Amino acid sequence: MYLDSEEQLRELYGYAKGRAKDKQLPFLERHSSNFLAHSPFVTISTYAKSGSVDCSPRGGNPGFVKIVNDSCIILPDGKGNNRLDSLVNIIETGQIGCLFLIPGVDETLRINGLARISTSPEYLNLFSDDRNPPKTCIEITIKEVFLHCAKALMRSELWSLKAQIDRADFPTMGAMINDQLSIKDDPEAQEDMIARYKRDL
Repeated sequence: MYLDSEEQLRELYGYAKGRAKDKQLPFLERHSSNFLAHSPFVTISTYAKSGSVDCSPRGGNPGFVKIVNDSCIILPDGKGNNRLDSLVNIIETGQIGCLFLIPGVDETLRINGLARISTSPEYLNLFSDDRNPPKTCIEITIKEVFLHCAKALMRSELWSLKAQIDRADFPTMGAMINDQLSIKDDPEAQEDMIARYKRDL
């Protein structure tokens, strides 16, 4: 059986109440600003006019996402693979969802809002000290911001050393892509890939 209405969902789950319902804010305050200042990682979700969706990781030093004011943040578009999935989606629909993480902290911060791609010198200069300064930035006008509870990261034990696997026991990126694309050449060694990536960080 599949559920196809909110009413069916509510029959199973009920409604959010108390802090879970009231914690959503339309702007940054000191705790969400402090979370951003300590976060080195965010996933961003976007969608295209066609309805196709995308979720993409972004990272940098803690605080790499800059706060302009309590309703605007700037995300640098670091050097990547030039697929531009997220950027094209933003141009088409202007919407974004963000999930910020801090290593060792099980709570996360969610920010949803309007997004635009900018080449403003004022914004780009915020990242002029980066080794590879971005060509563009994502300006995010905040519509919703709220802290998300720790349950998902607690269940996954994401930050636990005992949850980590030995990287040597998992296929390399080169081997996986070669298999997916039926490429017969020898795959790029994991060490070579990491060295290549480090040059572009």
